[in-house]
Amino acid sequence: MIFDSRQFLSNLTQSPGIYRMLDERGDTLYVGKAKRLKARLASYFRGALNTKTQAMVSRIADVQVTVTRSEIEALLLEQTLIKELRPPYNILLRDDKSYPFVFVSDRHPYPALEYKRARRRHDDGRYLGPYPSSGAVRESLSLMQKIFRIRNCEDSVFAHRTRPCLQYQIHRCSAPCVGYIDEAGYRRDLEHAVMCLEGRSEQVTQELTEAMEAASRNLAFEEAARLRDQIQHLRQLQQRQFVDTEGGDADVFALAEGQGALCISVLTVRQGRLLGARHHTPGNDLGLKPAELLGEFVSQYYLGHGRDIPREVIASLPLPDADVLESALTTRAERRVRLTNRVRGHRSQWLELARTNAEQQLASRLASQTELDRRFDALRDALRLETAPERLECFDISHSHGEATVASCVVFDRNGPRKSDYRRFNIEGVAAGDDYAAMRQALGRRFRRLTEGEGVAPDILLIDGGKGQLNLAREILAELGLNDIRLLGVAKGTTRKAGLETLFVETVDRTLDLEPASPALHLIQHVRDEAHRFAITGHRSRRDKARRSSALEDIEGIGPKRRRELLRFFGGLQGVRQASREELARVPGISATLAETIHRSLHG
Repeated sequence: MIFDSRQFLSNLTQSPGIYRMLDERGDTLYVGKAKRLKARLASYFRGALNTKTQAMVSRIADVQVTVTRSEIEALLLEQTLIKELRPPYNILLRDDKSYPFVFVSDRHPYPALEYKRARRRHDDGRYLGPYPSSGAVRESLSLMQKIFRIRNCEDSVFAHRTRPCLQYQIHRCSAPCVGYIDEAGYRRDLEHAVMCLEGRSEQVTQELTEAMEAASRNLAFEEAARLRDQIQHLRQLQQRQFVDTEGGDADVFALAEGQGALCISVLTVRQGRLLGARHHTPGNDLGLKPAELLGEFVSQYYLGHGRDIPREVIASLPLPDADVLESALTTRAERRVRLTNRVRGHRSQWLELARTNAEQQLASRLASQTELDRRFDALRDALRLETAPERLECFDISHSHGEATVASCVVFDRNGPRKSDYRRFNIEGVAAGDDYAAMRQALGRRFRRLTEGEGVAPDILLIDGGKGQLNLAREILAELGLNDIRLLGVAKGTTRKAGLETLFVETVDRTLDLEPASPALHLIQHVRDEAHRFAITGHRSRRDKARRSSALEDIEGIGPKRRRELLRFFGGLQGVRQASREELARVPGISATLAETIHRSLHG
């Protein structure tokens, strides 16, 4: 079905609204907003488009529009639909981690400062945050516990204490559980801790100074000394918060791009204190310009995920439709929100720090991807292939003297390990310790599915083993008619040290000599070691599970009650194994016939 764009545009309104582009199956390709729907949509069908946008337009079978009263309403609706539909051509903010908070309950007479991963609507209390990382929360809670001695125990523990715990003895808690501090005094300390977490530590210091002087005048020297210690700790805390002391709540967005990749760093600043940063790498399937992409990201960051909006949002680039986005943020926050990319003073330092973070993260990502590309290209050259391989698979076998044999299959592509394609095979019905039979079973199960149309064939199949395993793999692939898969055997050297492996290409007569520093050899070692790790992990899990289950469970006629009697009578499974038929028959509920069955089952 060909979409008739001319007829569609002829009846389209110039009002603001959102549009959904659908493919022939009715799935949403893209959701966008427009100040004038007709003008915006006409640009897709009449203007000069980049290659990526042309690819999307070629898939359009229908376009559905929703008219709104204003561009702000269109922006809010656009982000709601993006979050709900997750169209493939939109910028998708994949951030599955909820931000952590500090929670203070209003119900408990002596509330704790609690770590919470996400807000809950029906909690009775205050949430402080959000914080950019769990480490920032835990560091803040540790400081408040040290300075103000706020409890950190669970309510169930608090309710059943009869004497102070170790936290009281090391001066990290004032022991409200046993009445060592009254409710008013604890509430005062708690409020001071909350004020510090909100960035008002200077105000707390002034209040504590006045209280210390009053205690001194009243000759309450122990109380004055305690307050003095709190003030000293707070002064040290204020000295550590050197990033900025001029106040301000802001989120700072900076975008860095290069060599086909991009990174957006978000710095969180609350009450003038830099709490940390998060880094995102959204896709850019439509090839948007950096400013457009950053604008889409900021919109979805707040409007599509319901995050708390600070009083100021700072961007490293001038965002398109910044006034509309600013109005939408103000509407959502129900207070004035400032969106800007032009800042001075300490705010310019925040922005420069965000840019540095984004560039550093991008450089790290590019270095990692560049190294992977270099290794794949080196393997292509070493094997004299026309093109670099796109998919590598490696098999390995793991067992303990034949027990709980497991075969692993790991997959690598140009982006590194493809863990969603990893597979383990529990090997059954082969002689204990027969690695050849285990490998035959694993390869047969994996590639038989491939002949039935399941899965993707690898370009290169790595076999962790010597000549025998390589010949076995070639035989199985030949039986299944899979002659296009290139084989590479990796045999450990005599000393089993990395860099001394012997590599066999296709046959045991053709070896490949690579230098220890070769990127191709590093890639082969990485894949081989990952297969080994994955096999060992699966083997240990299967072995431990088998050892946790009693050997008596598989014996017919032995239920939980008789099993318990046997273990109690002989003191454990080892005693049961050592017992004779006559001794087994002495156990209550065990007949001579059943004793014979148990003995035969345990001793083969």
